[in-house]
Amino acid sequence: MMTKRMTYRSPSTTGNSTARDAGTVTTQWSASDWGLLLIRLTFGLLMAGHGAQKLFGIFGGNGLTETGKGFAALGYQPGKLFALIGGLSELLGGLGLALGLLTPLAAAALIGVMINAMATVTGAHGLWATDGGVEYSVCIAVVALAVAAIGPGRLAVDRFFRWGTGGWPEAAFALGLGGIAAAITLSL
Repeated sequence: MMTKRMTYRSPSTTGNSTARDAGTVTTQWSASDWGLLLIRLTFGLLMAGHGAQKLFGIFGGNGLTETGKGFAALGYQPGKLFALIGGLSELLGGLGLALGLLTPLAAAALIGVMINAMATVTGAHGLWATDGGVEYSVCIAVVALAVAAIGPGRLAVDRFFRWGTGGWPEAAFALGLGGIAAAITLSL
């Protein structure tokens, strides 16, 4: 178990602190901290890898040119530009989620991509992935939204920033921005 020691001084009535006011608090990284890190790393790195498939053709992917042809066949014009946007959203959103860096923005990127996937590819096939349905996309979007709402945890870069604690505003930002970006993309 890892521990981190923090020293604090409690304020006195005169605004000065004394030696007897000083204390030491020991905080431990809990199982929930490590569990949240595991969720962020798993989903984030898998999504980053998925983006890398589109952009660079690694991990068995087709690369940007072939992915662009696929996007064009779905009605995204120009296909290569939308493949670039989708690939970057997955790559950067996934890395942001994995690191716990700019978590609400990273979550928005993944939510937007998943809404587009549901609207153009999987939505017509029902719920289950075995039938080509939305199951996988819904799971990714919900996990991204949940991490934005919960916050990335204490084992994240964002712990140093105000939005690092998560909450309703962060969740609303992620869902709203992801939804708006998806709506704009789908309307083009």
